Amino acid sequence: MAEGIRRLAKDTAIYGLSSIIGRFLNWMLVPLYVRVLDTTGEYGIVTNLYGWTALLLVLLTYGMETGFFRFVNKKEETEPMRVYGTTLYSVAFTSSLFFAGCLLFLQPVSRATGYADHPEYIGMMAGIVAVDAFCCIPFAYLRYRNKAFRFAAIKFLSIGLNIFLNIFFLLICPWLYRLHPAWIEWFYQADYGIGYIFVSNVFTSSLIFLLLIPYLLPGFRARMDPGRLKQLLPYSIPVLILGAVGVFNQNADKILFPYLFEDKDFAHAQLGIYGACFKIAVVMMLFIQAFRYAYEPFVFAKDREHDSRKAYAEAMKYFIIFALILFIGVMFSMDVLKYFVSPEYYAGLSVVPIVMLGELFYGIYFNLSVWYKLTDKTVWGARFAVIGCAVTIGIILLFVPRYGFMACAWATFASNLLMMLLSYFVGQKHYPVSYDLRSAGTYALLAAGLYAAGMIPPVGNIYVRLLYRTVLGLLFIGFVIRKDLPLSQILSVGRYFSRKNGNFKL
Repeated sequence: MAEGIRRLAKDTAIYGLSSIIGRFLNWMLVPLYVRVLDTTGEYGIVTNLYGWTALLLVLLTYGMETGFFRFVNKKEETEPMRVYGTTLYSVAFTSSLFFAGCLLFLQPVSRATGYADHPEYIGMMAGIVAVDAFCCIPFAYLRYRNKAFRFAAIKFLSIGLNIFLNIFFLLICPWLYRLHPAWIEWFYQADYGIGYIFVSNVFTSSLIFLLLIPYLLPGFRARMDPGRLKQLLPYSIPVLILGAVGVFNQNADKILFPYLFEDKDFAHAQLGIYGACFKIAVVMMLFIQAFRYAYEPFVFAKDREHDSRKAYAEAMKYFIIFALILFIGVMFSMDVLKYFVSPEYYAGLSVVPIVMLGELFYGIYFNLSVWYKLTDKTVWGARFAVIGCAVTIGIILLFVPRYGFMACAWATFASNLLMMLLSYFVGQKHYPVSYDLRSAGTYALLAAGLYAAGMIPPVGNIYVRLLYRTVLGLLFIGFVIRKDLPLSQILSVGRYFSRKNGNFKL
């Protein structure tokens, strides 16, 4: 295995430690929410607001994170800290402007979004989004400096606080309120419910900001460079369109769903079911996110080397392999994973395989995006995203009122598949990369065959069924090891990881 791929695997493992394990811990809050909140509709409100949050976060970073990586790694760049300072000042200004505007027009915005009874939800979410958008730039700086362990440590600390506060407000406080209300009634309201989920997030975002202060100071000292900003914006604005449309594409179901039904209580209840079961498929998204954190610095740094396209093809192959292993693992463990949610949410479990495959297509699309990022033709990414978004919105508007949340799952599937195919065929004309299509096809067909073999036979006993599916999963892993991932390569990654990072110092 090439040195670059070993480094990519190592960084993916470290970022995955903070992303996958950290998000897994947050993921485990969902069983708490679905059992503590009074109705599925309350969780639907959480799903809806966090769908808006994901979209706003991309709008407020407006492609500057990717722009930072592109320009700080340019061969002719002699003052990389000026690039960092420029992106930092720019995002700080726009995030502050957004938060101030939301506070100034809080009541109209609350009414427009359907939360006139709780405008503080909108105020808290605006603050969370503003701080998180600003913090994306120092996090990008840590990735640029290859400070993966520091990145992971900050993520873990913030996630730990979020989990603690959720448990404190949703479990411990109600228990204390029943026993000794005088102890906590000075700050705790027993009927505030989901509001404490947002309160917990406010404290978490504040902690992240405080922990990143040492990495903000170098950027602020470097100051804003208007000349560099003029270079960054033309590159980053198409990335903004790509990101905003892409995130809206991923969250359009959660954002639009409540507005497609006259009965808002029914809409929030159905959205709560969909949102909770959607979380089961989040394993695929976490893997893609961890890979993305490591892949972007890898791509722009590797562009300086003569064998870069071969490395991109190899990275794609291993991404597909591990993504398919995740898909099979989750689907074959559904008899256990369904207890992640309570029985009133089981009606939504059928969306899990559709969503996971849709996210796999999105992960491949992200890998393919290397061509328009390296050729500075990011406008193509924006075009693909707009087309995908149009497909998503069309399917949602036409079929959700009739078929409910199942149409949301198929909308994601169809949109990501189309964007993946468009990016591949257009990319091969502008920046040809010899991807191993035969290997990808072989693994996809094998995974599909094993999935069908695991799901179709009516095995009644749950233990026999789990054992049977585990054997099928191991067959797939065995095939991978025999064909493309021999033990010597696995051990070489382990030795590289231990040699370079054996001290684990922050």
